[in-house]
Amino acid sequence: MRFAKLSILLFLPFFTACSDQRAAFEIDGPRHAVSMVRVTAHPWDRAPRYSVIATRMPDCIRRHPYPERSLNIRAELYSPGNNAWILKQGNHMYVTETRTCEGFAYLDTVPEGGLGRLMGVFEMRNNRLTFTPEPQPVPTI
Repeated sequence: MRFAKLSILLFLPFFTACSDQRAAFEIDGPRHAVSMVRVTAHPWDRAPRYSVIATRMPDCIRRHPYPERSLNIRAELYSPGNNAWILKQGNHMYVTETRTCEGFAYLDTVPEGGLGRLMGVFEMRNNRLTFTPEPQPVPTI
């Protein structure tokens, strides 16, 4: 009886060790942001699920499934303007927007006007999902 209770306690972390990590790029504070969420159901899970959340409160918020399945993500975030946001990962690009938060699509090619300004990178650092902002140029007067 004692062994059964002890074995349950030893194996309990393997059944409950789900990981839900989030990182955000705040555009105009936390109410206007593009965030990425990484969920792993078990410690041995080799295919985490990712989502991108477009937020412009109080008007809209929407969670979009992000197709990446690797353990170590690295996705650059670009701003082409007009509340559009491009996530670039290698040769793959996705666009979302924070006007209505509804739009999310795969891009076959670089948009005609280019990717826009690099805002930063969603990436894994020390086993944590982070957003590392790109230093922005200081306006000269």
